[in-house]
Amino acid sequence: MCGIAGVLGPGGSARPLIEALTHRGPDGVFVEDEAGRSLAHARLSIIDLECGWQPLHAAGATVIGNGEIYNYVELTEAFGLDSQLATGSDFEPLLHIYAKEGPAAFQRLRGMYAFCLIGADGRSWLVRDPFGIKPLYVLEREGAVIFASEPRAFLAAGLIGAELSEDRARELLAFNYVLGEETIFQGLRRLAPGEIVEVTDGKIVPREVRPAVPARAPSGRSEEAALLSRLDAVLEDSVRVHQRSDVPYGLFLSGGVDSATIATLMSRLNARPVTAFTCGFDAPGARDERAQAERVARALNLDWRETGFGEEDFWRILPQVAWAMDDPTADYATLPTYKLAEAAKGTLTVVLTGEGGDELFGGYGRYRRALRPAWMGGRPAEPRSPDAGVVERWRAAAKAPPGLTRLQQAQYADIATWLPNDLLLKLDRCLMAHGLEGRTPFLDPQVAEFAFPLPDRMKVRGRYGKWLLRRWLERACPAAEPWARKQGFTVPVEAWIEPRAGEIAARIGKVAAVRELLGADLASSAFTSQGGGRWPLLFFAVWSLIHLEGAAPTDALAAVAGPIGP
Repeated sequence: MCGIAGVLGPGGSARPLIEALTHRGPDGVFVEDEAGRSLAHARLSIIDLECGWQPLHAAGATVIGNGEIYNYVELTEAFGLDSQLATGSDFEPLLHIYAKEGPAAFQRLRGMYAFCLIGADGRSWLVRDPFGIKPLYVLEREGAVIFASEPRAFLAAGLIGAELSEDRARELLAFNYVLGEETIFQGLRRLAPGEIVEVTDGKIVPREVRPAVPARAPSGRSEEAALLSRLDAVLEDSVRVHQRSDVPYGLFLSGGVDSATIATLMSRLNARPVTAFTCGFDAPGARDERAQAERVARALNLDWRETGFGEEDFWRILPQVAWAMDDPTADYATLPTYKLAEAAKGTLTVVLTGEGGDELFGGYGRYRRALRPAWMGGRPAEPRSPDAGVVERWRAAAKAPPGLTRLQQAQYADIATWLPNDLLLKLDRCLMAHGLEGRTPFLDPQVAEFAFPLPDRMKVRGRYGKWLLRRWLERACPAAEPWARKQGFTVPVEAWIEPRAGEIAARIGKVAAVRELLGADLASSAFTSQGGGRWPLLFFAVWSLIHLEGAAPTDALAAVAGPIGP
Protein backbone atom coordinates (compact mmCIF):
# COMPACT_ATOMS: atom_id res chain seq x y z
CA MET A 1 0.00 0.00 0.00
CA CYS A 2 1.57 3.22 -1.13
CA GLY A 3 1.08 6.36 -3.12
CA ILE A 4 2.32 6.61 -6.69
CA ALA A 5 2.63 9.42 -9.20
CA GLY A 6 4.24 9.89 -12.56
CA VAL A 7 4.68 11.93 -15.70
CA LEU A 8 5.00 9.95 -18.93
CA GLY A 9 6.23 12.37 -21.57
CA PRO A 10 7.54 15.93 -21.38
CA GLY A 11 6.07 17.66 -18.38
CA GLY A 12 8.57 17.94 -15.59
CA SER A 13 9.00 16.04 -12.36
CA ALA A 14 6.47 13.99 -10.40
CA ARG A 15 7.86 15.35 -7.14
CA PRO A 16 5.14 18.00 -6.62
CA LEU A 17 2.55 15.26 -7.09
CA ILE A 18 4.04 12.80 -4.63
CA GLU A 19 4.59 15.44 -1.95
CA ALA A 20 0.80 15.62 -1.59
CA LEU A 21 0.61 11.84 -1.02
CA THR A 22 3.09 11.25 1.81
CA HIS A 23 0.24 10.17 4.13
CA ARG A 24 -0.11 7.11 1.89
CA GLY A 25 3.57 6.25 2.21
CA PRO A 26 4.99 7.43 5.54
CA ASP A 27 8.13 5.28 5.31
CA GLY A 28 9.82 7.31 2.60
CA VAL A 29 9.63 8.86 -0.87
CA PHE A 30 11.69 8.02 -3.96
CA VAL A 31 11.58 10.11 -7.15
CA GLU A 32 13.27 9.01 -10.37
CA ASP A 33 13.55 11.62 -13.12
CA GLU A 34 14.72 10.51 -16.55
CA ALA A 35 14.41 11.88 -20.05
CA GLY A 36 10.77 11.68 -21.07
CA ARG A 37 9.45 10.37 -17.77
CA SER A 38 9.34 10.92 -14.03
CA LEU A 39 8.21 8.28 -11.53
CA ALA A 40 7.56 8.78 -7.80
CA HIS A 41 6.66 6.42 -4.98
CA ALA A 42 5.68 7.10 -1.35
CA ARG A 43 6.14 3.81 0.49
CA LEU A 44 4.24 2.08 3.25
CA SER A 45 6.50 -0.92 3.84
CA ILE A 46 4.60 -4.23 3.98
CA ILE A 47 6.67 -6.89 2.16
CA ASP A 48 10.50 -6.97 1.96
CA LEU A 49 10.98 -4.00 4.27
CA GLU A 50 14.64 -3.52 3.34
CA CYS A 51 14.76 -4.07 -0.43
CA GLY A 52 11.24 -3.45 -1.71
CA TRP A 53 11.72 0.22 -2.56
CA GLN A 54 10.34 1.53 -5.84
CA PRO A 55 10.72 2.38 -8.67
CA LEU A 56 11.76 -1.25 -9.03
CA HIS A 57 13.97 -2.36 -11.94
CA ALA A 58 14.37 -5.92 -13.27
CA ALA A 59 14.48 -7.73 -16.61
CA GLY A 60 14.95 -4.39 -18.37
CA ALA A 61 11.60 -3.14 -17.05
CA THR A 62 10.51 -0.64 -14.40
CA VAL A 63 7.44 -0.57 -12.15
CA ILE A 64 5.88 1.61 -9.48
CA GLY A 65 2.83 0.20 -7.79
CA ASN A 66 0.28 0.82 -5.09
CA GLY A 67 -1.17 -2.27 -3.42
CA GLU A 68 -0.18 -5.91 -3.21
CA ILE A 69 0.19 -8.82 -5.63
CA TYR A 70 -0.79 -11.69 -3.36
CA ASN A 71 0.19 -14.60 -5.61
CA TYR A 72 3.78 -13.47 -6.15
CA VAL A 73 5.04 -16.61 -4.39
CA GLU A 74 3.07 -18.90 -6.71
CA LEU A 75 4.14 -16.89 -9.77
CA THR A 76 7.78 -17.14 -8.73
CA GLU A 77 7.48 -20.92 -8.47
CA ALA A 78 5.48 -21.35 -11.69
CA PHE A 79 8.01 -19.40 -13.78
CA GLY A 80 11.13 -20.67 -11.98
CA LEU A 81 12.21 -17.17 -11.01
CA ASP A 82 13.91 -17.83 -7.65
CA SER A 83 17.45 -17.45 -9.00
CA GLN A 84 16.56 -14.30 -10.94
CA LEU A 85 15.00 -12.23 -8.18
CA ALA A 86 17.08 -9.55 -6.48
CA THR A 87 14.43 -8.63 -3.90
CA GLY A 88 11.54 -10.20 -2.02
CA SER A 89 9.12 -7.62 -3.41
CA ASP A 90 5.72 -8.85 -4.52
CA PHE A 91 6.06 -6.69 -7.66
CA GLU A 92 9.40 -7.99 -8.96
CA PRO A 93 8.10 -11.30 -10.40
CA LEU A 94 5.70 -9.29 -12.56
CA LEU A 95 8.63 -7.62 -14.33
CA HIS A 96 10.21 -10.96 -15.24
CA ILE A 97 6.90 -12.41 -16.41
CA TYR A 98 6.23 -9.30 -18.53
CA ALA A 99 9.61 -9.85 -20.19
CA LYS A 100 8.45 -13.33 -21.18
CA GLU A 101 4.87 -12.70 -22.31
CA GLY A 102 4.17 -8.96 -22.45
CA PRO A 103 0.84 -7.55 -21.24
CA ALA A 104 -0.63 -11.05 -20.96
CA ALA A 105 1.23 -11.08 -17.62
CA PHE A 106 -1.36 -8.71 -16.19
CA GLN A 107 -4.05 -11.39 -16.41
CA ARG A 108 -2.15 -13.63 -14.01
CA LEU A 109 -2.31 -11.31 -11.01
CA ARG A 110 -4.28 -11.89 -7.80
CA GLY A 111 -4.27 -8.76 -5.78
CA MET A 112 -5.25 -5.16 -5.31
CA TYR A 113 -3.11 -2.88 -7.39
CA ALA A 114 -2.69 0.22 -9.45
CA PHE A 115 0.66 0.42 -11.22
CA CYS A 116 2.71 1.87 -14.01
CA LEU A 117 4.97 -0.56 -15.84
CA ILE A 118 7.52 0.41 -18.48
CA GLY A 119 8.84 -2.63 -20.31
CA ALA A 120 12.15 -3.35 -21.98
CA ASP A 121 10.09 -3.27 -25.19
CA GLY A 122 9.57 0.46 -24.64
CA ARG A 123 5.85 0.15 -23.98
CA SER A 124 4.30 1.97 -21.02
CA TRP A 125 1.23 0.67 -19.19
CA LEU A 126 -1.19 1.84 -16.52
CA VAL A 127 -3.16 -0.98 -14.88
CA ARG A 128 -5.86 -1.14 -12.19
CA ASP A 129 -7.15 -4.27 -10.42
CA PRO A 130 -10.50 -5.74 -11.59
CA PHE A 131 -12.59 -4.69 -8.57
CA GLY A 132 -11.04 -1.22 -8.34
CA ILE A 133 -9.71 -1.77 -4.82
CA LYS A 134 -6.79 0.57 -5.47
CA PRO A 135 -7.33 3.97 -7.10
CA LEU A 136 -5.58 5.58 -10.04
CA TYR A 137 -6.30 9.00 -11.58
CA VAL A 138 -5.06 10.18 -14.95
CA LEU A 139 -4.73 13.41 -16.90
CA GLU A 140 -3.62 14.06 -20.48
CA ARG A 141 -1.84 17.40 -20.70
CA GLU A 142 0.50 19.01 -23.23
CA GLY A 143 1.78 15.78 -24.77
CA ALA A 144 2.16 13.92 -21.48
CA VAL A 145 0.09 11.52 -19.41
CA ILE A 146 0.15 12.31 -15.70
CA PHE A 147 -1.11 9.88 -13.06
CA ALA A 148 -1.42 9.73 -9.28
CA SER A 149 -3.16 7.83 -6.49
CA GLU A 150 -5.40 10.72 -5.40
CA PRO A 151 -6.88 13.86 -7.01
CA ARG A 152 -5.26 16.08 -4.38
CA ALA A 153 -1.89 15.46 -6.07
CA PHE A 154 -3.07 17.17 -9.28
CA LEU A 155 -4.54 20.08 -7.34
CA ALA A 156 -1.40 20.54 -5.24
CA ALA A 157 0.80 20.48 -8.36
CA GLY A 158 -1.39 23.08 -10.08
CA LEU A 159 -2.26 20.71 -12.93
CA ILE A 160 -6.02 21.15 -12.57
CA GLY A 161 -8.18 23.81 -11.03
CA ALA A 162 -10.59 23.12 -8.19
CA GLU A 163 -13.57 23.28 -10.54
CA LEU A 164 -16.66 21.28 -9.65
CA SER A 165 -18.45 19.05 -12.15
CA GLU A 166 -22.10 19.79 -11.45
CA ASP A 167 -23.31 16.48 -12.90
CA ARG A 168 -20.95 14.51 -10.67
CA ALA A 169 -21.95 16.57 -7.63
CA ARG A 170 -25.60 15.74 -8.28
CA GLU A 171 -24.68 12.06 -8.42
CA LEU A 172 -22.96 12.42 -5.06
CA LEU A 173 -26.07 13.88 -3.44
CA ALA A 174 -28.33 11.30 -5.11
CA PHE A 175 -26.31 8.12 -4.47
CA ASN A 176 -23.61 9.15 -1.95
CA TYR A 177 -20.93 8.45 -4.58
CA VAL A 178 -19.85 9.53 -8.06
CA LEU A 179 -20.45 7.24 -11.05
CA GLY A 180 -18.06 6.12 -13.76
CA GLU A 181 -14.67 7.36 -14.82
CA GLU A 182 -15.23 11.11 -14.62
CA THR A 183 -14.44 12.59 -11.24
CA ILE A 184 -16.08 15.46 -9.39
CA PHE A 185 -13.18 17.65 -10.57
CA GLN A 186 -13.57 18.84 -14.14
CA GLY A 187 -10.97 17.41 -16.50
CA LEU A 188 -9.71 14.62 -14.23
CA ARG A 189 -10.70 10.99 -14.70
CA ARG A 190 -10.03 7.77 -12.87
CA LEU A 191 -8.99 4.52 -14.51
CA ALA A 192 -11.96 2.15 -14.47
CA PRO A 193 -11.73 -1.04 -12.40
CA GLY A 194 -9.77 -3.64 -14.37
CA GLU A 195 -8.75 -1.13 -17.03
CA ILE A 196 -5.45 -1.71 -18.83
CA VAL A 197 -4.22 1.20 -20.95
CA GLU A 198 -1.08 1.87 -22.91
CA VAL A 199 0.53 5.29 -22.97
CA THR A 200 1.72 6.15 -26.46
CA ASP A 201 3.00 9.56 -27.62
CA GLY A 202 1.49 11.29 -24.62
CA LYS A 203 -1.95 9.73 -25.12
CA ILE A 204 -3.92 7.08 -23.29
CA VAL A 205 -4.78 4.16 -25.55
CA PRO A 206 -7.34 1.76 -24.00
CA ARG A 207 -6.39 -1.87 -24.56
CA GLU A 208 -8.75 -4.00 -22.48
CA VAL A 209 -10.72 -4.27 -19.26
CA ARG A 210 -10.18 -7.30 -17.05
CA PRO A 211 -13.63 -8.20 -15.67
CA ALA A 212 -14.17 -8.55 -11.94
CA VAL A 213 -16.63 -11.45 -12.24
CA PRO A 214 -17.27 -14.12 -14.88
CA ALA A 215 -20.15 -13.02 -17.11
CA ARG A 216 -22.03 -16.29 -17.12
CA ALA A 217 -25.27 -17.53 -15.63
CA PRO A 218 -25.43 -20.50 -13.24
CA SER A 219 -25.13 -23.86 -14.95
CA GLY A 220 -26.53 -27.16 -13.65
CA ARG A 221 -27.15 -28.16 -10.06
CA SER A 222 -24.51 -28.86 -7.46
CA GLU A 223 -24.97 -30.60 -4.15
CA GLU A 224 -24.76 -28.33 -1.14
CA ALA A 225 -22.16 -30.52 0.59
CA ALA A 226 -19.82 -30.29 -2.41
CA LEU A 227 -20.29 -26.53 -2.65
CA LEU A 228 -19.58 -26.06 1.05
CA SER A 229 -16.35 -28.02 0.70
CA ARG A 230 -15.28 -25.92 -2.28
CA LEU A 231 -16.27 -22.72 -0.51
CA ASP A 232 -14.13 -23.64 2.50
CA ALA A 233 -11.10 -24.30 0.31
CA VAL A 234 -11.52 -21.14 -1.79
CA LEU A 235 -12.00 -18.83 1.18
CA GLU A 236 -9.18 -20.35 3.21
CA ASP A 237 -6.80 -19.96 0.29
CA SER A 238 -7.82 -16.33 -0.21
CA VAL A 239 -7.38 -15.43 3.46
CA ARG A 240 -4.05 -17.26 3.49
CA VAL A 241 -2.58 -15.20 0.66
CA HIS A 242 -4.15 -11.98 1.97
CA GLN A 243 -2.24 -12.48 5.22
CA ARG A 244 1.14 -12.34 3.48
CA SER A 245 2.92 -9.53 5.23
CA ASP A 246 6.16 -8.66 6.98
CA VAL A 247 4.33 -6.33 9.39
CA PRO A 248 1.54 -6.92 11.98
CA TYR A 249 -1.89 -7.74 10.59
CA GLY A 250 -5.40 -8.18 12.02
CA LEU A 251 -8.98 -7.43 11.07
CA PHE A 252 -11.98 -5.17 11.57
CA LEU A 253 -14.77 -7.23 13.15
CA SER A 254 -18.44 -6.23 13.09
CA GLY A 255 -21.38 -8.35 14.17
CA GLY A 256 -22.08 -9.52 10.64
CA VAL A 257 -21.54 -12.66 8.59
CA ASP A 258 -18.75 -11.34 6.37
CA SER A 259 -16.24 -10.20 8.97
CA ALA A 260 -17.06 -13.23 11.15
CA THR A 261 -16.15 -15.44 8.18
CA ILE A 262 -12.79 -13.70 7.76
CA ALA A 263 -12.17 -13.90 11.52
CA THR A 264 -12.94 -17.63 11.57
CA LEU A 265 -10.46 -18.36 8.81
CA MET A 266 -7.76 -16.11 10.26
CA SER A 267 -8.17 -17.88 13.60
CA ARG A 268 -7.76 -21.23 11.82
CA LEU A 269 -4.62 -20.11 9.98
CA ASN A 270 -2.77 -18.38 12.85
CA ALA A 271 -1.23 -20.01 15.90
CA ARG A 272 -1.40 -16.81 17.95
CA PRO A 273 -4.60 -14.86 18.72
CA VAL A 274 -5.52 -12.54 15.86
CA THR A 275 -6.04 -8.89 16.77
CA ALA A 276 -9.52 -7.60 15.94
CA PHE A 277 -11.00 -4.12 16.30
CA THR A 278 -14.72 -3.34 16.63
CA CYS A 279 -16.46 0.03 16.70
CA GLY A 280 -19.77 0.63 18.48
CA PHE A 281 -22.00 3.68 18.78
CA ASP A 282 -22.45 5.51 22.06
CA ALA A 283 -25.85 7.02 21.41
CA PRO A 284 -29.34 6.30 22.80
CA GLY A 285 -31.17 3.82 20.57
CA ALA A 286 -28.21 3.28 18.24
CA ARG A 287 -27.66 -0.18 16.80
CA ASP A 288 -24.49 -1.48 18.38
CA GLU A 289 -22.82 -4.72 17.22
CA ARG A 290 -20.16 -4.89 19.91
CA ALA A 291 -21.90 -7.60 21.93
CA GLN A 292 -22.18 -9.91 18.93
CA ALA A 293 -18.61 -9.16 17.86
CA GLU A 294 -17.38 -9.98 21.37
CA ARG A 295 -19.16 -13.37 21.29
CA VAL A 296 -17.38 -14.21 18.05
CA ALA A 297 -14.07 -12.94 19.38
CA ARG A 298 -14.33 -15.08 22.52
CA ALA A 299 -15.29 -18.18 20.54
CA LEU A 300 -12.30 -17.73 18.23
CA ASN A 301 -9.86 -16.62 20.95
CA LEU A 302 -9.21 -13.30 19.22
CA ASP A 303 -7.27 -10.45 20.78
CA TRP A 304 -10.36 -8.23 20.72
CA ARG A 305 -10.26 -4.44 21.07
CA GLU A 306 -13.34 -2.25 21.11
CA THR A 307 -13.74 1.45 20.52
CA GLY A 308 -16.77 3.66 20.91
CA PHE A 309 -18.13 6.36 18.63
CA GLY A 310 -20.19 9.18 20.10
CA GLU A 311 -21.37 12.68 19.28
CA GLU A 312 -18.00 14.24 20.13
CA ASP A 313 -16.31 11.82 17.70
CA PHE A 314 -18.85 12.75 15.01
CA TRP A 315 -17.99 16.45 15.03
CA ARG A 316 -14.25 15.82 15.42
CA ILE A 317 -13.98 13.20 12.69
CA LEU A 318 -16.40 14.68 10.12
CA PRO A 319 -13.95 17.31 8.78
CA GLN A 320 -11.06 14.82 8.86
CA VAL A 321 -13.07 12.36 6.76
CA ALA A 322 -14.05 15.17 4.38
CA TRP A 323 -10.35 15.96 3.95
CA ALA A 324 -9.42 12.29 3.43
CA MET A 325 -12.18 11.73 0.84
CA ASP A 326 -10.82 14.03 -1.85
CA ASP A 327 -12.69 11.81 -4.32
CA PRO A 328 -15.86 12.00 -2.25
CA THR A 329 -18.30 9.45 -0.97
CA ALA A 330 -20.97 10.69 1.43
CA ASP A 331 -21.48 7.23 2.91
CA TYR A 332 -21.72 7.71 6.69
CA ALA A 333 -19.86 4.42 7.15
CA THR A 334 -16.71 6.47 6.50
CA LEU A 335 -17.01 7.78 10.06
CA PRO A 336 -16.63 4.53 12.04
CA THR A 337 -14.13 3.23 9.46
CA TYR A 338 -11.96 6.27 10.11
CA LYS A 339 -12.30 5.80 13.89
CA LEU A 340 -11.35 2.12 13.61
CA ALA A 341 -8.26 3.01 11.58
CA GLU A 342 -7.36 5.62 14.16
CA ALA A 343 -7.69 3.02 16.94
CA ALA A 344 -5.70 0.35 15.05
CA LYS A 345 -2.80 2.62 14.09
CA GLY A 346 0.28 1.70 16.06
CA THR A 347 -0.92 -1.86 16.66
CA LEU A 348 -1.57 -3.02 13.08
CA THR A 349 -0.29 -2.05 9.65
CA VAL A 350 -2.42 -4.47 7.60
CA VAL A 351 -6.17 -4.90 8.21
CA LEU A 352 -8.41 -7.54 6.61
CA THR A 353 -12.07 -6.59 6.15
CA GLY A 354 -15.30 -8.12 4.86
CA GLU A 355 -16.06 -5.84 1.91
CA GLY A 356 -17.42 -7.73 -1.07
CA GLY A 357 -19.21 -10.53 0.75
CA ASP A 358 -22.66 -9.07 0.14
CA GLU A 359 -22.01 -8.35 -3.53
CA LEU A 360 -20.60 -11.78 -4.38
CA PHE A 361 -22.83 -13.99 -2.24
CA GLY A 362 -26.12 -12.06 -2.56
CA GLY A 363 -26.51 -10.41 0.83
CA TYR A 364 -28.47 -7.21 0.29
CA GLY A 365 -32.21 -6.93 0.89
CA ARG A 366 -32.56 -5.15 -2.45
CA TYR A 367 -31.53 -8.40 -4.15
CA ARG A 368 -34.40 -10.24 -2.50
CA ARG A 369 -36.82 -7.48 -3.49
CA ALA A 370 -35.60 -7.70 -7.08
CA LEU A 371 -36.57 -11.38 -7.18
CA ARG A 372 -40.14 -10.84 -5.96
CA PRO A 373 -43.00 -10.15 -8.37
CA ALA A 374 -44.35 -6.59 -8.30
CA TRP A 375 -47.55 -7.66 -6.55
CA MET A 376 -45.43 -8.87 -3.61
CA GLY A 377 -43.54 -5.60 -3.34
CA GLY A 378 -40.75 -6.47 -5.74
CA ARG A 379 -38.87 -3.73 -7.55
CA PRO A 380 -35.60 -3.38 -9.46
CA ALA A 381 -32.44 -3.19 -7.35
CA GLU A 382 -31.62 0.35 -8.35
CA PRO A 383 -31.39 3.62 -6.41
CA ARG A 384 -34.28 6.06 -6.33
CA SER A 385 -33.94 9.75 -7.02
CA PRO A 386 -36.25 12.55 -8.22
CA ASP A 387 -33.48 13.48 -10.67
CA ALA A 388 -34.24 11.29 -13.69
CA GLY A 389 -30.95 12.20 -15.33
CA VAL A 390 -28.77 10.74 -12.61
CA VAL A 391 -30.85 7.56 -12.51
CA GLU A 392 -30.39 7.09 -16.26
CA ARG A 393 -26.64 7.54 -15.86
CA TRP A 394 -26.67 4.94 -13.09
CA ARG A 395 -28.54 2.48 -15.30
CA ALA A 396 -25.99 2.95 -18.07
CA ALA A 397 -23.07 2.39 -15.67
CA ALA A 398 -24.78 -0.64 -14.08
CA LYS A 399 -25.82 -2.41 -17.29
CA ALA A 400 -24.96 -6.09 -17.06
CA PRO A 401 -23.85 -8.41 -19.89
CA PRO A 402 -26.62 -10.48 -21.49
CA GLY A 403 -27.58 -13.89 -20.18
CA LEU A 404 -27.36 -13.26 -16.44
CA THR A 405 -30.16 -14.00 -13.99
CA ARG A 406 -32.04 -11.14 -12.33
CA LEU A 407 -30.08 -11.71 -9.16
CA GLN A 408 -26.78 -11.66 -11.00
CA GLN A 409 -27.80 -8.48 -12.80
CA ALA A 410 -28.38 -6.80 -9.45
CA GLN A 411 -25.06 -8.09 -8.13
CA TYR A 412 -23.27 -6.96 -11.27
CA ALA A 413 -24.75 -3.46 -10.94
CA ASP A 414 -23.37 -3.09 -7.43
CA ILE A 415 -19.97 -4.47 -8.42
CA ALA A 416 -19.79 -1.91 -11.24
CA THR A 417 -21.00 1.13 -9.27
CA TRP A 418 -21.45 1.05 -5.51
CA LEU A 419 -18.55 -1.25 -4.64
CA PRO A 420 -15.61 0.60 -6.28
CA ASN A 421 -16.96 4.13 -5.98
CA ASP A 422 -18.25 3.94 -2.40
CA LEU A 423 -17.19 0.97 -0.28
CA LEU A 424 -13.66 0.50 -1.61
CA LEU A 425 -13.00 4.21 -1.96
CA LYS A 426 -14.05 4.63 1.69
CA LEU A 427 -11.73 1.83 2.80
CA ASP A 428 -8.76 3.15 0.84
CA ARG A 429 -8.96 6.76 1.99
CA CYS A 430 -9.91 6.20 5.63
CA LEU A 431 -7.16 3.65 6.22
CA MET A 432 -4.49 5.40 4.16
CA ALA A 433 -5.10 8.58 6.17
CA HIS A 434 -3.58 6.61 9.07
CA GLY A 435 -0.90 4.72 7.12
CA LEU A 436 -2.81 1.41 7.20
CA GLU A 437 -3.34 -1.10 4.41
CA GLY A 438 -6.84 -2.54 4.00
CA ARG A 439 -7.25 -5.97 2.37
CA THR A 440 -10.45 -7.60 1.12
CA PRO A 441 -10.25 -11.43 0.85
CA PHE A 442 -13.75 -11.74 -0.64
CA LEU A 443 -12.62 -9.62 -3.62
CA ASP A 444 -10.22 -12.18 -5.01
CA PRO A 445 -10.44 -13.52 -8.58
CA GLN A 446 -10.72 -17.12 -7.38
CA VAL A 447 -13.46 -16.26 -4.87
CA ALA A 448 -15.34 -14.36 -7.60
CA GLU A 449 -14.93 -17.26 -10.03
CA PHE A 450 -16.58 -19.54 -7.46
CA ALA A 451 -19.23 -17.25 -5.98
CA PHE A 452 -20.73 -15.22 -8.83
CA PRO A 453 -21.93 -18.22 -10.93
CA LEU A 454 -23.46 -20.00 -7.93
CA PRO A 455 -27.11 -20.96 -8.42
CA ASP A 456 -29.44 -18.25 -7.20
CA ARG A 457 -30.91 -20.63 -4.58
CA MET A 458 -27.43 -20.89 -3.00
CA LYS A 459 -27.43 -17.13 -2.53
CA VAL A 460 -31.03 -16.18 -1.72
CA ARG A 461 -33.76 -18.28 -0.09
CA GLY A 462 -36.82 -16.69 1.47
CA ARG A 463 -35.76 -13.83 3.71
CA TYR A 464 -32.11 -14.89 3.78
CA GLY A 465 -29.33 -13.71 1.54
CA LYS A 466 -25.84 -15.26 1.51
CA TRP A 467 -27.43 -18.69 2.02
CA LEU A 468 -24.34 -20.79 1.30
CA LEU A 469 -22.05 -18.51 3.30
CA ARG A 470 -24.40 -18.70 6.29
CA ARG A 471 -24.52 -22.50 6.02
CA TRP A 472 -20.71 -22.58 6.09
CA LEU A 473 -20.50 -20.19 9.05
CA GLU A 474 -23.04 -22.05 11.19
CA ARG A 475 -20.68 -25.02 11.10
CA ALA A 476 -17.37 -23.15 11.28
CA CYS A 477 -18.34 -20.61 13.98
CA PRO A 478 -21.77 -21.15 15.56
CA ALA A 479 -21.16 -18.21 17.92
CA ALA A 480 -21.59 -15.91 14.91
CA GLU A 481 -25.31 -16.81 14.85
CA PRO A 482 -25.51 -16.44 11.06
CA TRP A 483 -29.28 -17.01 10.92
CA ALA A 484 -30.11 -14.35 13.51
CA ARG A 485 -31.91 -11.27 12.21
CA LYS A 486 -29.25 -8.73 11.31
CA GLN A 487 -29.58 -5.37 13.02
CA GLY A 488 -28.44 -3.50 9.94
CA PHE A 489 -25.62 -0.97 9.88
CA THR A 490 -26.68 2.56 10.68
CA VAL A 491 -24.77 5.50 12.10
CA PRO A 492 -27.01 7.84 14.15
CA VAL A 493 -25.94 10.94 12.25
CA GLU A 494 -29.40 12.54 12.23
CA ALA A 495 -29.55 12.44 16.03
CA TRP A 496 -26.20 14.21 16.26
CA ILE A 497 -27.06 16.79 13.59
CA GLU A 498 -30.51 17.65 15.01
CA PRO A 499 -29.35 19.92 17.89
CA ARG A 500 -27.34 22.02 15.44
CA ALA A 501 -29.79 21.89 12.54
CA GLY A 502 -30.93 25.47 12.99
CA GLU A 503 -27.36 26.77 13.05
CA ILE A 504 -26.50 24.78 9.94
CA ALA A 505 -29.65 25.95 8.15
CA ALA A 506 -28.57 29.55 8.65
CA ARG A 507 -25.06 28.91 7.32
CA ILE A 508 -25.14 26.20 4.67
CA GLY A 509 -26.73 28.33 1.96
CA LYS A 510 -23.68 30.61 2.09
CA VAL A 511 -21.35 27.82 0.90
CA ALA A 512 -20.66 28.61 -2.77
CA ALA A 513 -20.89 25.05 -4.13
CA VAL A 514 -24.11 24.35 -2.24
CA ARG A 515 -25.65 27.63 -3.37
CA GLU A 516 -24.76 27.00 -7.01
CA LEU A 517 -26.02 23.42 -6.94
CA LEU A 518 -29.26 23.73 -4.95
CA GLY A 519 -29.84 27.38 -4.15
CA ALA A 520 -29.57 28.87 -0.67
CA ASP A 521 -33.26 28.50 0.25
CA LEU A 522 -33.53 24.82 -0.70
CA ALA A 523 -30.31 23.95 1.11
CA SER A 524 -31.43 25.73 4.26
CA SER A 525 -34.86 24.12 4.21
CA ALA A 526 -33.28 20.67 4.21
CA PHE A 527 -32.11 21.38 7.76
CA THR A 528 -35.30 22.97 9.05
CA SER A 529 -37.52 20.10 7.87
CA GLN A 530 -37.85 16.80 9.70
CA GLY A 531 -37.42 14.58 6.64
CA GLY A 532 -33.84 13.49 7.30
CA GLY A 533 -31.25 13.34 4.53
CA ARG A 534 -29.20 16.11 6.11
CA TRP A 535 -25.96 14.17 6.32
CA PRO A 536 -25.00 14.04 2.59
CA LEU A 537 -25.58 17.77 2.22
CA LEU A 538 -23.61 18.58 5.38
CA PHE A 539 -20.76 16.40 4.19
CA PHE A 540 -20.77 17.99 0.73
CA ALA A 541 -20.71 21.50 2.18
CA VAL A 542 -17.71 20.75 4.39
CA TRP A 543 -16.02 18.80 1.58
CA SER A 544 -16.43 21.66 -0.90
CA LEU A 545 -14.94 24.24 1.46
CA ILE A 546 -11.86 22.04 1.94
CA HIS A 547 -11.26 20.85 -1.62
CA LEU A 548 -12.70 23.67 -3.72
CA GLU A 549 -11.95 26.71 -1.55
CA GLY A 550 -8.84 25.53 0.31
CA ALA A 551 -10.21 25.82 3.85
CA ALA A 552 -8.60 23.94 6.73
CA PRO A 553 -10.82 21.04 7.85
CA THR A 554 -11.77 22.50 11.24
CA ASP A 555 -12.43 25.92 9.69
CA ALA A 556 -14.65 24.32 7.05
CA LEU A 557 -16.77 22.63 9.71
CA ALA A 558 -17.05 25.83 11.76
CA ALA A 559 -18.17 27.75 8.67
CA VAL A 560 -21.06 25.31 8.15
CA ALA A 561 -22.03 24.22 11.67
CA GLY A 562 -20.72 27.01 13.86
CA PRO A 563 -18.13 26.67 16.63
CA ILE A 564 -17.85 23.10 17.93
CA GLY A 565 -16.56 22.16 21.33
CA PRO A 566 -16.63 23.34 24.92
